[in-house]
Amino acid sequence: MAKFLIVEARFYDDLNDMLIAGAREALTAQGHKVEIVTVPGALEIPGAIVLASETELYDAYVALGVVIRGETYHFEIVAGESARGVMALTMDGMAVGNGILTVENEAQAVARADPKQGNKGAGAAEAAMALLKLQEKFR
Repeated sequence: MAKFLIVEARFYDDLNDMLIAGAREALTAQGHKVEIVTVPGALEIPGAIVLASETELYDAYVALGVVIRGETYHFEIVAGESARGVMALTMDGMAVGNGILTVENEAQAVARADPKQGNKGAGAAEAAMALLKLQEKFR
């Protein structure tokens, strides 16, 4: 049994609740412990994971959030940089599942976040579990 930290950027409550439900179910179904912390936005997720990793309390991480395209270039910055930050953590050997949705509109977000549809929260949790398993294999 491992301990997972879900780091969520809570901006769209209903969408985040769906992502968390999917991730939590996937993790607890495998007997893992789960904690959740909330950060202001997707750009803060990688930094929060680094801070949490320094405590050595967690074995793996799940990054969850929703970024919906708006009228400005800000979407590209948040989408690209949050993904780059999470990827950098995995390249450094951390087990992190990326469930930060980057979508054009709310309908796309619902289709991906809803556990009865795309269930991307569970997908991110499954990715984190798979990376943790690899990490343990190669140690």
